[in-house]
Amino acid sequence: MIYPIGIQTFEKIVKDGFVYVDKTDLIYSLVTQGQIYFLSRPRRFGKSLLLSTLRAYFEGKKELFAGLKIDALEHDWHVHRVFHFDFNGVDFTMPGALHLKIEGYLYDWEEEFGISSGVDTNLGSRFNRILQAAAEQTGRGAVVLVDEYDKPLLDVLEKDPELLEQNREILKAFYSVFKLADASLRFVFLTGVTKFSQVSVFSGFNQPKDISMFDKYEALCGITEEELHTQFAEPIREMAASEGCTEEEMRQRLKRHYDGYHFSKEMTDIYNPFSVLNAFFSKEFGNYWFQTGTPTFLVELLKESDYDLRLLMDGIETAASAFTEYRADRKNPIPLIYQSGYLTIKEYDREFGLYRLGFPNDEVRYGFLNFLVPFYTAITDEERSFYVGKFVQELRSGDVDAFMRRFEAFFADFPYELNDRTERHYQVVIYLIFKLMGQFCDAKVRGAKGRADAVVKTKDYIYVFEFKLDGSVKDALRQIDEKGYLLPYEADGRELVKIGVSFSKEDRNLGCWEIV
Repeated sequence: MIYPIGIQTFEKIVKDGFVYVDKTDLIYSLVTQGQIYFLSRPRRFGKSLLLSTLRAYFEGKKELFAGLKIDALEHDWHVHRVFHFDFNGVDFTMPGALHLKIEGYLYDWEEEFGISSGVDTNLGSRFNRILQAAAEQTGRGAVVLVDEYDKPLLDVLEKDPELLEQNREILKAFYSVFKLADASLRFVFLTGVTKFSQVSVFSGFNQPKDISMFDKYEALCGITEEELHTQFAEPIREMAASEGCTEEEMRQRLKRHYDGYHFSKEMTDIYNPFSVLNAFFSKEFGNYWFQTGTPTFLVELLKESDYDLRLLMDGIETAASAFTEYRADRKNPIPLIYQSGYLTIKEYDREFGLYRLGFPNDEVRYGFLNFLVPFYTAITDEERSFYVGKFVQELRSGDVDAFMRRFEAFFADFPYELNDRTERHYQVVIYLIFKLMGQFCDAKVRGAKGRADAVVKTKDYIYVFEFKLDGSVKDALRQIDEKGYLLPYEADGRELVKIGVSFSKEDRNLGCWEIV
């Protein structure tokens, strides 16, 4: 089986024998039931391949679809002129880059249709003439495909407000052409990561049908569980043999690492296609998708908005309107985090129309948590694994005092600019440590009142931690006893250990601790 990693051209995938998950029945539904669409999906989820497939379809390349689902559905195979805008691979932080990119496309097409732009500098009106010419010369409506429509905005978001407004105005003028050229159009499809509520791409022309959360098209990009088990049975067997486990165990591991994306209230399980294909190719697990992009901007937005990370990590309950559209005038990081693929729908309450968002899988959960550490501590990427590994080893061996001394050193290394923080900052740091330990042992940290601050279970021990900011160790231990934090574990059989810890705000570090 040949995996199309990094290949986004439908024709190349078919002709060169790469594995292809057939979505053409959904494509047929799209092209026969509507005209203007928008689809939001995270990066590396197959949006470019989807547009390439649409292009091949509208160019009438019937031979490429032989044996696929659409082959039994489509009988006419009309040829349309396709205009494909791809905003990938361009740095839009440079002034004028967006105008030059669009103008480059228009210049080539004006040459093709023998159109003179003259003194007209309006990109929209120039494109309108091109669309009219295409429709007149071919006798059929034109098709417009836009890949990553939002990249000119995302590149400068929170970096250059002036350039953001310039790029927004260019897009506003350009996309308004779709309303003027309605008679010349057969089909329009726009993809992107983010739906911007204040950008006229959704108001300057005939309103596109946003199918990002449509049940019917939830699996348009990505791999469903059924597709994984039926079309990738062979690589699952190979990977299971390589990892020394059963096929069922391998399916469960793949599910924990790469499944969990839900794009509608129907909660269809979608696997990250980029990570799955890379795992099959290399026959080992890795954070393939996470490593292709760094969420630096999102973390900075989290810090700027003073968002409580513990809420993010434990799951957020919200209405759809709060995470499906991003408004630049509001310091709400959740829409961008969801749309970028770091959060997904975990539950849906049909009665109240509320969604609960959370990390989709272990790749994203631990990738994101690991990425956060240098932003909230002085620990580097290289040191992080060392610290977390040592924390787990020391608790496994029962050396709680060594664990606490390392914990103390962890905070002592904070530079002043990081240390000069609110109580929440220290709570978040403690929270991060125990969450990261959860990769290797059963570690839970309090997200709600009424529970111990942290509980760690190893083969031989169950540890219950209580931290007191400017409080005494005795107060911490007393709370463990009075609140009955040990009661759920008394019949477990493992040794129970209580750790009371005082945290000094003045010293910006652990004060003292007692192990009972």
